[in-house]
Amino acid sequence: MVGMGPVDGFPADPVRPVPPDEILVGGRWRRGGGDPLVTRDPADGRVLAEIHATGAGDVDEAVCRGHEAVRLTRDALPHERARWLTAIAALIERDAEGLARLQTADTGKSIGETRALVASAAGTFRYFAGVAETLEGALTPPRGPYLTMSTHEPIGVVGAITPWNSPIASDAQKIAPALAAGNAVLLKPAEWTPLVALALGRLVCEAGLPEGLLSVLPGPGPVTGDAIVRHPGVGKVSFTGGTATGRAIGAIAARKIMPVSLELGGKSPTIVLPDADLDLAVAGILFGIFSSSGQSCVAGSRVLLPSAMYDEVLGRLVAGAEKLRVGPGDDPSTQVAPLVTAEHRDRVAAMVDRARADGARVRCGGAPLPGPGNFYPPTILDGLPADSAACQEEIFGPVLVALPYTGEEELVTLANATVYGLACGIWTRDYRAAVRLARRVEAGTVWINTYKQFSVSTPFGGEKESGLGREKGREGVLAYTRQKSLYWGLDERPNPWAGPV
Repeated sequence: MVGMGPVDGFPADPVRPVPPDEILVGGRWRRGGGDPLVTRDPADGRVLAEIHATGAGDVDEAVCRGHEAVRLTRDALPHERARWLTAIAALIERDAEGLARLQTADTGKSIGETRALVASAAGTFRYFAGVAETLEGALTPPRGPYLTMSTHEPIGVVGAITPWNSPIASDAQKIAPALAAGNAVLLKPAEWTPLVALALGRLVCEAGLPEGLLSVLPGPGPVTGDAIVRHPGVGKVSFTGGTATGRAIGAIAARKIMPVSLELGGKSPTIVLPDADLDLAVAGILFGIFSSSGQSCVAGSRVLLPSAMYDEVLGRLVAGAEKLRVGPGDDPSTQVAPLVTAEHRDRVAAMVDRARADGARVRCGGAPLPGPGNFYPPTILDGLPADSAACQEEIFGPVLVALPYTGEEELVTLANATVYGLACGIWTRDYRAAVRLARRVEAGTVWINTYKQFSVSTPFGGEKESGLGREKGREGVLAYTRQKSLYWGLDERPNPWAGPV
């Protein structure tokens, strides 16, 4: 693969990569024991690769080898763990273009977006290398003749289950903090898009990470994911994906008394206040929903517009959406790339058809594009009640639903009128109003006069059915640890029953 150097097993063509039929089990590459997985290019449907998925025996071996690796590396010093992560970051940067092209071929995403995701992954490993070096325990205030300390230790073997819509960035957000904390990681990439995770696994091995600290185990969620979550040797699971699956994982974790982190679905509102800069707001709203072809948990899929300005702003949104360039991800001019699979495209189409049957006005788009590939155009709907399916359910495609509001109380009610609470966008010149609204909206992240900006140093997660726990930030490492308290006795008489010394 062009630019990927030592990542062997890939041909030179970066657009049609075909990896070897191997998965990474406890640091060793071999053919998986499960059924074949076929991955296809979303732009034209051609087969990219066929990989044998992970079998139950592969999960068992990965867990066993992970525990052994944690035992052998338990005393590794923070700067040694940081060195591993820094080496991984350097290799990602070295092979950035090949990784981006591989992800575009596997997911259909635009090349501009996949380049940004690869850069994000490298930055994530570098950031958590810094956290590994500088994370401190605490001397807590003594309450008696003793010295008290709070320390954090690795959980052991953790499962990381990542989605298909932004593989390498999501992979890094789980792998890097878990390794920084001293754990072994079982990475299960989405069955639709496993190729970048496998390429990342090869770079991790090249970086010198001790064998067994990372396994890459592609396979179907109900098979491979379920085996990881239920395995008695797995001490934590971090999952990003749909709310229904997250709820099932949470139920299993409750029976195991196992911690979980869940980053789930969203139906995020973007709010336009009457004083907003409309040029800025329209551009930001279009980016917030139609970038990634709407296949983003934080997609701003509901736009709330002042009644007095509703027709004007909606008209500008429709005009802007109709100008967006739809095309294959490897075309640098593409703004809206194909959806990940034909099945997913058909699901999006069915939800739009249902909205039409519920009385929606289709202002633009509204039907799959003809020809090969999983293309669905930017679509804007309105005329629906706030409790309709299109306003409540995550479509996960390039579909925006517009709703009018009158007054702040109705606005807040509409913004919070879903089971989700992942993100929100606010467009206004009045920062007092923005702060007031940000406090009232139920969302883990609120963007003000911007949208879909992310920092690895800033915690991310959701409220309500959008998830549990937070990723990123220094706290992201602590989420992969167990906290322990130490007491150092300073009294000559350690307890009241002891006699004089």
